[in-house]
Amino acid sequence: MIRGIEGRKIFRINEDRNDFIERLERLLPKTQTACYAWAFLPNHAHFLFRTGKSPIATLMRRLLTGYVVCFNKRHNRTGQLFQNRYKSIVCQEDVYLRELVRYIHLNPIRSGVVQDLIQLSSYPYSGHPALAGKNRRDWQDTDYVLRYFGKTVRHARKEYLSFMEAGIGQGRRDDLMGGGLVRSLGGWAEVKAARIKAQDHMMSDERILGEGDFVDSILSLAHEEYDEQYKLKRRGYDFDLVVKEVAAIVEMQPDEILSKGKQPRKVEARSLLCYWAVNKLGMSLTDVARRQGMTPAGVGYAYCDRE
Repeated sequence: MIRGIEGRKIFRINEDRNDFIERLERLLPKTQTACYAWAFLPNHAHFLFRTGKSPIATLMRRLLTGYVVCFNKRHNRTGQLFQNRYKSIVCQEDVYLRELVRYIHLNPIRSGVVQDLIQLSSYPYSGHPALAGKNRRDWQDTDYVLRYFGKTVRHARKEYLSFMEAGIGQGRRDDLMGGGLVRSLGGWAEVKAARIKAQDHMMSDERILGEGDFVDSILSLAHEEYDEQYKLKRRGYDFDLVVKEVAAIVEMQPDEILSKGKQPRKVEARSLLCYWAVNKLGMSLTDVARRQGMTPAGVGYAYCDRE
């Protein structure tokens, strides 16, 4: 889920929505990411993705960075558009896919954007019309979702629409908001060893939605993914030390790297710094931008250039 900063709109006009859809159309096939459900609301949006050859974090970074730049130009504004980092829920597919598809696609009704299923079937900014057979999005995997509702497309669509109708009165589903909470910078063993305090940097807010064994398996993988960041932090690595490491590699002074300018060597150094700060230390684009006097969008572009 992505949400506008301070509850502000992330979609003001249809040109914004169409711009976002065009980016999905380009990036989802490129990253081999499957999209099962999606819905745009004025100040937030929901997506149900299946990871492809690139991590979801890479897809979202490219998706959101480019969108913010164009949104700001269109509306003559500057600064952040999204509230912190996007929130992600890791889902146990066979248990929760149907429920999440319904929950996401009913959001426009719950939010009052449309009044009922009839209007929702013609609302072009959600994945429901494609599943209902009213339009087609080549980047939305409707066949995969419909297989959860029936063996034939006709029967599956009928069951899907009945399933949607049955869920209209459910309202907010707290049980779909995730079971185990994984906060960043590493596994829980490293948290205890380092005695990380609550005010320390938190990179993301990732939730796990599934049964006990599934949650345990995801937590195990998360430990492995984040352990490196904890180990680096315990060895004294922070942003300032990474600046010094980059300065030594490119044979520049640390202050020179952080100063303004678009000389090729400086651009290369800042790109490397952005990549290490985000990828190795787990810093957010906003934090890295603040430390370098850049915009989060600029940090995102620099980071992507290193991937």
